[in-house]
Amino acid sequence: MKVLFLTHSFPRFTGDAPGSFLLRLAVALRSEDVRVHVVAPAAEGVPEKEELEGVTVERFRYAPRRYENLAYTGNMAQDVATSWSARLALIGFFGADFARSVSARRDFTPDVIHAHWWFPSGVVGSWLSRMSHRPLVTTMHGTDVRLAKKVGVSRPLFRSVLRHSARVTTVSSWLASEVTSLVSVPQPDIAPMPVATERFKPDGSREEARFLFAGRLNRQKGLDHLLRGFASMRRPAMLDVVGEGSAASDLRLLASQLGVSDRVVWHGQVNQKELVRFYQAATAVVVPSVDEGLGLVAAEALLCETPVVAFRSGGLTDVIQHERTGILVTPGDTAQLASALDRVLDDPAHARELGQAGRLFALSAFSPESAAKRYSDIYKDVIADRAS
Repeated sequence: MKVLFLTHSFPRFTGDAPGSFLLRLAVALRSEDVRVHVVAPAAEGVPEKEELEGVTVERFRYAPRRYENLAYTGNMAQDVATSWSARLALIGFFGADFARSVSARRDFTPDVIHAHWWFPSGVVGSWLSRMSHRPLVTTMHGTDVRLAKKVGVSRPLFRSVLRHSARVTTVSSWLASEVTSLVSVPQPDIAPMPVATERFKPDGSREEARFLFAGRLNRQKGLDHLLRGFASMRRPAMLDVVGEGSAASDLRLLASQLGVSDRVVWHGQVNQKELVRFYQAATAVVVPSVDEGLGLVAAEALLCETPVVAFRSGGLTDVIQHERTGILVTPGDTAQLASALDRVLDDPAHARELGQAGRLFALSAFSPESAAKRYSDIYKDVIADRAS
């Protein structure tokens, strides 16, 4: 079986973080006799066509290099909403994406087209599906659902993509409910993306009072809530911050205003090998996100037997089972968050138990083998439905 992946986010090199779970899924699908070919945007210094871990990737240019910044930044919707140059780049993006996808479809002759994120790849996928008479599977990861929810004018396009999809999947049960609350479509299949179970594992070198935040530095990821909770803890601790984003300077200022600058270490973006070491060393990982699509950071932490403290929000409730694999607190309640962090320090034995149980759960729920089997079955179903 052959499947064409369409995506705006895919690793640019081995170890690159953006879209790494898609590469992991593509590699794992080989064990199900599924061959994947990928179409993704270009990036500076990246070949137009290459193989990553045996997966062929074709990349398309969509604007002069200085304006080719819609992909890999996590800010596509915001940039398009506020910048005319970004809007023009988006027009070029759709045109170039479609042209390269048509070419890849002709040369690769896929049995299934699999679009990741309904916007922009699902839009292109729906065009390609209708033109080529190949079934379209559309997977939503979170940011794309938030776009449909917040930007009303996108709703008709959202509805069109879903109705032209042979199957719709989401990476969490919360996202599935969000989709059906927005448009009248059949219940999406819940099929999480895989985590690198062979990479994320414990090594026994955990710190006694050192928390970790890993994620984009923006409002949705909630580091501001964590900083406020961290400042009001009754026990002293350190906080490592891994990630970059548009709110970085504001968050550094907030840490200074709260009087915790000397206990917060800003590491910027790191590669996955380095990130594993942060997970392994942390007393706990804190995920204060709101409306998180799934929360792969939480799953990666659990695989390292690191307990997780998170907001009871979005897809995080699919990953964290309260008082079994981690601690869930009310979203935005910084006092409750501070109390949960203090509890982790007060009872290290219980924290270890949470981490150990979390690893067993994550191994069963997010392994590449499980994800590959789930998606292989979906592909077979849509092919059979198209033939009947």
